[in-house]
Amino acid sequence: MNCMIDSNKNNKFGFLSLGLIGGSIALAIKQIYSNVQIIAYARRQSTLEEAIAASAIDIGTTEINELFSCCDMIFLCGPVSVNNQFLKQLKPFLSKNTIITDVGSVKGSIHKTVSQLGLEHQFIGGHPMAGSEKTGFSNANPLLLENAYYILTPTETVSSEAVAKYYSLVKKMGAIPMILDSQEHDYVTAAISHVPHLVAAALANLVHDHDSTEGTMKMIAAGGFKDITRIASSSPDMWESICMSNTENIANLLDDYIRSLQSISNAIRTKQTGFTYDLFTASKEYRDSFSDLPRGPINKVFACYVDIPDEAGAIASLATLLAKADISIKNIGIVHNRDFEEGVLRIEFYEQNSLEEAIILLKSLHYSTHQRK
Repeated sequence: MNCMIDSNKNNKFGFLSLGLIGGSIALAIKQIYSNVQIIAYARRQSTLEEAIAASAIDIGTTEINELFSCCDMIFLCGPVSVNNQFLKQLKPFLSKNTIITDVGSVKGSIHKTVSQLGLEHQFIGGHPMAGSEKTGFSNANPLLLENAYYILTPTETVSSEAVAKYYSLVKKMGAIPMILDSQEHDYVTAAISHVPHLVAAALANLVHDHDSTEGTMKMIAAGGFKDITRIASSSPDMWESICMSNTENIANLLDDYIRSLQSISNAIRTKQTGFTYDLFTASKEYRDSFSDLPRGPINKVFACYVDIPDEAGAIASLATLLAKADISIKNIGIVHNRDFEEGVLRIEFYEQNSLEEAIILLKSLHYSTHQRK
């Protein structure tokens, strides 16, 4: 099988796997370049057909073969362990001029495989720090990467020209490029992404295990609990792969976290006055210093809370007002547990601009609105 080169296309990209991240990058590239050809591999023919119908790709295949030999750049978009296998399957068909990257949140494993295969001169690790609890190409969005940090981990031998070109592409996708060493990347992401996901999963299971047979805890859960555990809904397959790839960093940070929890438990049990006050003071100062602009691996939620009268048609009237102003609502619901909330109605939007426009509109109509930091 020969490479299917379209002579009218100056930019040629390959994708191995087309999930949420791969599909979103492919769609973004299609918006950036008018003369681009994208070839993609997926296990399911239905995924390829969906991607072609969405104009995300031009050619689809369920085999890794010579089709990819003409690509200027290839994105490995499977789970961390799967990307290592992709590299081995891809090597016989690679052009020496092709730049290879991945989108995994662990870099040590893929860099090791790259070294073993002698591909250091054409590999730049990549980690777009954006995502969603939803998975699959059907949830892909070309705007997913906007204002998200996108980490690049080049090898020592890849050309500076290749790094600069990738850096430029990331900026064109609306993301914020940052270059890190692969080892530093894995330590950082273990602290701000991998451990928090495990904590969220453990907390969700803690409540599950201690709930009554009637499910009282689940029924009234809201506010802080739902925010903290939202990421516990992430893909089990993906997180199994991550935890088995970044084991040392995750385990060491978890040990530190466990020691911290033990100190807190001891202070509460022995009623140490001032301990929890100092704990929340320090955490509040640090948390309040975070920027709201860049998106990290745990996405910002664009939501506000609105006080409305408890009467028939109140929610419908508010939704109609927003619709007439061309403001799209992602989700809307009544807050039953008000322990940590202000406003009886929670409205979630797709983007920051929509949230800001909605607040301005609702305030002008004398609605009382609230936001959480």
